[in-house]
Amino acid sequence: MSEFALNSVPLEWIRGFEAAGRLGSFTAAASELKVTQAAVSQRITNLEGRIGRPLFLRGARGITLTVDGEAWLPYVSAAMRNLNESFEEIFGSQREKLTISASASVIELWLAPRLRNIPGGDRVQIVFSTRVLQPQPQQLDAMIRVEYGTGDWAAGRKEKLFAEQLSPVAAPKLIAQARDWRSLPRIAVSGPRAGWQEWARFSGDPTTPVPRMRFDSFAAALAAALAGKGVLLASLPLCTGPLGAGELVRLSKAQLETPETYWMIADTDQITPSAWRRMHAQFTGAPPPT
Repeated sequence: MSEFALNSVPLEWIRGFEAAGRLGSFTAAASELKVTQAAVSQRITNLEGRIGRPLFLRGARGITLTVDGEAWLPYVSAAMRNLNESFEEIFGSQREKLTISASASVIELWLAPRLRNIPGGDRVQIVFSTRVLQPQPQQLDAMIRVEYGTGDWAAGRKEKLFAEQLSPVAAPKLIAQARDWRSLPRIAVSGPRAGWQEWARFSGDPTTPVPRMRFDSFAAALAAALAGKGVLLASLPLCTGPLGAGELVRLSKAQLETPETYWMIADTDQITPSAWRRMHAQFTGAPPPT
């Protein structure tokens, strides 16, 4: 039996091996660990000397894991990840404030209605920071950000809030004024969400009339539709309340489903796993409790 014992190995040596193996570079590992490249190299050399086997092959073009190093790396990475998460959960600063940055429309129509039971009770203060075109410093520091897109962000944690579905809606009093809703005035929303041109290509409906009003937020456009000012190509998940109350009526059974939608994203060092799970349970999937 080998006389080698893991409890005789300094943790910094193992951290150096894990970072270099995962990143494929002593230099990148040094940057992540905030030490010099020479320090990382020395720690790994010490670890290899203690184990009695090489973990990396050094060459002119860089480093590669040996068979032993490649076999051990997944176990070390999993152990380090569990260690970091458990440390943050138990000994990390107990955050009293959770900041969420999102557009005014998403805050008003999706997030806020789902916070009837705030996770953590009186110990937690949730702060909503309204996202604008140019992020403010407090938005950049937000623990959770809500972005619209396909989900291809390089983020440690991300989850789709809902599947986007678009269809024309209008107030009943407006519909009563015309035999065909396609002749009614239209409302448009600026931004990345699909608009009337995409709807026309999808449904075969005409592209006219040209929208009479255009808003830079969905919530404002929805308010105009509720007031009977025009037909809105609406995000159905964001207007379930008015549709359910009969304040708006769907004008087509068809619905345009797009790959873009709202995503809740966060960096792993900004929020603990348990807090992320609580927010995930609050904001994704099923509609808010009645």
